[in-house]
Amino acid sequence: MNSLSEANTQFLVDLFQQFRKSENNIFYSPISITTALGMVLLGAKGNTAQQINKVLHFDQITENTTEKAATYQVDKSGNVHQQFQKLLTELNKSTDAYELKIANKLFGEKTYQFLKEYLDAMKKYYQTSVESVDFAKAPEESRKKINSWVESQTNEKIKNLFPNKTIDRDTKLVLVNAIYFKGQWETKFNKEDTKEEKFWSNKNTYKPVQMMRQYTLFNFALLEDVQAKVLEMPYKAKDLSMIVLLPNEPDGLQKLEEKLTAEKLMKWTSLQNMREVRVNLHLPRFKVEEAYDLKDTLSTMGMVDVFGDADLSGMAGSRDLVVSHVLHKAFVEVTEEGAKATAVTVITTGVTSPPNEEFHCNHPFLFFIRQNKTNSILFFGRFSSP
Repeated sequence: MNSLSEANTQFLVDLFQQFRKSENNIFYSPISITTALGMVLLGAKGNTAQQINKVLHFDQITENTTEKAATYQVDKSGNVHQQFQKLLTELNKSTDAYELKIANKLFGEKTYQFLKEYLDAMKKYYQTSVESVDFAKAPEESRKKINSWVESQTNEKIKNLFPNKTIDRDTKLVLVNAIYFKGQWETKFNKEDTKEEKFWSNKNTYKPVQMMRQYTLFNFALLEDVQAKVLEMPYKAKDLSMIVLLPNEPDGLQKLEEKLTAEKLMKWTSLQNMREVRVNLHLPRFKVEEAYDLKDTLSTMGMVDVFGDADLSGMAGSRDLVVSHVLHKAFVEVTEEGAKATAVTVITTGVTSPPNEEFHCNHPFLFFIRQNKTNSILFFGRFSSP
């Protein structure tokens, strides 16, 4: 493995295997979480850096990332921070076809001295700066200020990221990453075709949903080994796509999830594996908003020291900084026009007669939004209950 997008896919599957133990809907932005943790890695040393590298699979991107990150000698080609710099530049390119915005921000205690080298490297690689706030004397005002910034960066889709009393006088540093996407389908659904249908959460239980319908050409593949099928729905300009993985049977999602690996996900959804066919598509109109405190999850995955015996001396020269929270909140809305998706991670601290295919999303499915040029999965989710 040598690319950030592959490491990101590995991490998103690892994280999904933690999340999927619940029966609920799931939605998160792996790229948002890894960007925020990349900003921590930039100031981490020793075991703290090694654990972050391992959990995020950054150790498979390039050698000796740990020492380079700690000493800011991060100019060697292939380094993880350089790849973030390239990715953020690519994702933030302006276009009329859709809205995609990734924004990073550091909020630091105004009495705390952060190293100039760290701040310079943050600006270079993660396109951000530190904003001074008074955690020590005004934690509640600081909390409101951060929440307000998050709202503004996500077009007011994500509110109250930090609930009451999550920021206190001991907080030294808050790292925030926000990602916002709003796109229109390349081929929109006709609202007049949307009808009420049953969505089967399992073989015995259903709820009514507003089911969108269209009959048109899509990239499609049958996945015989997991009894499922996959469909690519491009957004306007085709830079980004939503990809849906649909089990053949209403109760087939568990089998699909058990066999899910990063390698299989990339193989199943690659354009080489698909063919363009005319598809009778039924897709529910849906909205999902999920919030996660990732501290326990990341600790379980092996990122332990950063929350306790942390060495973040690359940030401030001393070893008294630890990460107290990793909060992540994500939102998606899928309609006839297209999709709006947004997420925030905070770290404190023309074919002739093609065959017809049915793609009827009336039972639980997986979906993700991908930036096609970099093959980066921006959002990943499971829709199992309206």
